[in-house]
Amino acid sequence: MSKLLIVESPTKAKTISKFLSKDFKVRSSFGHIRDLPKSKIGIDVDNNFQPTYVIPAKSRKTANELKKLAQQAEKIYFATDEDREGEAISWHLAQIFNTPLDQSQRITFHEITEEAIKEALKNPRPIDLNLVDAQQARRILDRLVGYNLSPLLWKKVAKGLSAGRVQSVAVRLIVEKEREIENFKQQEYWEIFADFETVDQQNIRAKLHKIDQKNLDKFAITTDTAAQEINQQLTSLTYQISEIISKENIKNPLPPFTTASLQQEANRRLGFSAKQTMMLAQQLYEGIEIDGDSVGLITYMRTDSTNLAEKFSHEAGHYLKAELGEKYHRQRNYKTKSKGAQEAHEAIRPTSATRTPDQLNGKLNRNQFRLYQLIWQRAIASQMAPAILEATTIDIDDKDSHYSFRATGQVIKFDGFLKIYPSQTKNELLPASQKHDPVSCLKIEPIQKFTQPPARYSDATLVKALEEKGIGRPSTYAPTIATIIDRGYVDRLTDKRLKPTDIAKIVNDLLVEHFDNIVDYDFTAAIEEDFDKIAAGKKKWQPFIKSFYLPFAKNIKEKETAINKKEITEEKTDEKCEQCGSPMVIKIGRFGKFLACSNFPECKNTKNINPQGEIEDNQPKLLEEKCPDCGANLILRQGRYGQFKGCSAYPKCKFIKKEATPDLNINCPKCQNGKIISKRSRRGIFYGCDKYPDCDFAFWGKPTKDQCPKCGYPLTEDKKGTVKCSNKECQ
Repeated sequence: MSKLLIVESPTKAKTISKFLSKDFKVRSSFGHIRDLPKSKIGIDVDNNFQPTYVIPAKSRKTANELKKLAQQAEKIYFATDEDREGEAISWHLAQIFNTPLDQSQRITFHEITEEAIKEALKNPRPIDLNLVDAQQARRILDRLVGYNLSPLLWKKVAKGLSAGRVQSVAVRLIVEKEREIENFKQQEYWEIFADFETVDQQNIRAKLHKIDQKNLDKFAITTDTAAQEINQQLTSLTYQISEIISKENIKNPLPPFTTASLQQEANRRLGFSAKQTMMLAQQLYEGIEIDGDSVGLITYMRTDSTNLAEKFSHEAGHYLKAELGEKYHRQRNYKTKSKGAQEAHEAIRPTSATRTPDQLNGKLNRNQFRLYQLIWQRAIASQMAPAILEATTIDIDDKDSHYSFRATGQVIKFDGFLKIYPSQTKNELLPASQKHDPVSCLKIEPIQKFTQPPARYSDATLVKALEEKGIGRPSTYAPTIATIIDRGYVDRLTDKRLKPTDIAKIVNDLLVEHFDNIVDYDFTAAIEEDFDKIAAGKKKWQPFIKSFYLPFAKNIKEKETAINKKEITEEKTDEKCEQCGSPMVIKIGRFGKFLACSNFPECKNTKNINPQGEIEDNQPKLLEEKCPDCGANLILRQGRYGQFKGCSAYPKCKFIKKEATPDLNINCPKCQNGKIISKRSRRGIFYGCDKYPDCDFAFWGKPTKDQCPKCGYPLTEDKKGTVKCSNKECQ
């Protein structure tokens, strides 16, 4: 009789099978084998919220094959992922096999290595129904919210919209950030710098720090006139070094990665989206083919713990002592700070400390390698000595001490963990000087600056905000961001920042006004804590669902009559319809705002509104050019992504002319290899490097073909005629 071991991924099955004897059959369920039905809600709200689970058509063949193998097996081991989702997959399988819970053999492991798998097989446990109930509660609650709120949005806003318990909160964060940006009022301020020369003819660049012993705040100098008055006084003075302060600073390594911190750092350092990071991490965890063998390279990637196995800490210590010397090693333990962290889990780390990135170079694809390198460096660095920095401050005063300039610098005295995990820390040397040494003032430079609006969320900063507020859990961050982009609530801009669409603002405002608890940060976080209590056996899921659903369902019923669609989706204008003379109104659709005749459906005249808020004439124009397919005239139409030429005989002939991208004859200033070309997106035309994705340089605004005199990047002109540099870092 054979033993059956079931995982959810075929790659994982392949990696595990090589560790086990021939009497084991390792098979994959290909994810969830049962789920709530797609065509109906699948929850009996009148029968204690009893769910109805079905086997989807795509899973039936797999389910039947696994059932046959289960009937023949002497023992069945459920080896799905170690989180609540994995526990639920095992439970669904046990239900299909009619395996009693107390007889189920559930095994879990943090890494897919021979030692971990064999140790897990020695210590099976029954399926934990508390973890299953926590997953069921999340699934059922989200289904109840989605299936009740989404139809309301279809009726009151636009067809095709959806709402979700976590996704709607994420959209709210992004919308509120955008409104901060829209309401931001720019403020002018000035900073004054000076270049000094020491007696040894070395330069010091310093910033005006004090006037009459009073520290200058950011807005101490707010006009050109004030800056120039100070400038005139400074140029006639003589200066000397008034103070030199040196201080040793200790910089400790960061803890190894959790899911959230990995997504943030991979976004910041490598430019990966949260979804891309998790896809790559899943591949590294389940196993990569290396020299003909499938090898699991990292531990489980959905975790909120910073714990490290003692075995790994010792292995990392031996590696560091052998490669770098005793002084670079310091064993460390970290405590997780995030809400609801499960300390029994382990941080994301390599399965072997000695499997260096260099050993895998050329054996992984480029992105797999970059992510593995990041994980390896962070985990090894977490067991290293701190870096020791010497920070130096030099104050330069005029003879009467009316004005004081300050220069700062630092020197890395011992690189410590920075040797493995480099950061932006670098040597910024100041020349050796003595207190009271005279210095010559070479130049005074007032610089005009303006306050900048808050930055839009990136994947990294949104994940950080969700984690800090206790919204969602490690497994939900990436799919939440992917969902709100896929459903048209958020655009990912060329700089990879997240911007809400018009429809997102409408839906968010509706939910905030009428369903405030659904998008309330504290309420959503409290629900996550309730899920944790269910997982710990401290709360029953059905009374919890009932306490949420009854007032929610009552509110839904009331809002179906209370919410007026026209008040939400229409905005009056002074425009008149040229076809029937009725007033035109701005309407909101799934893909944004457009102008429509108020006499609809009698008059169906509409006009597009472009991303700049300008009304476009989208009436088709007959052209003299002939269709090469059928000979009819081509027609100039307005589509979702701008104008295009199509056959006037549509839909009989579906010819669309593909226009060649004009050669702008501009070399990419970032990679130096590509050419700048025009591209289309949902927001209109933008310009970018033709070597994408190897080069991600892109910008809005039409290039003028002139170069910025300061940095050499292309200058651009917007529709208002404003010319500016395409380099975001150039002022």
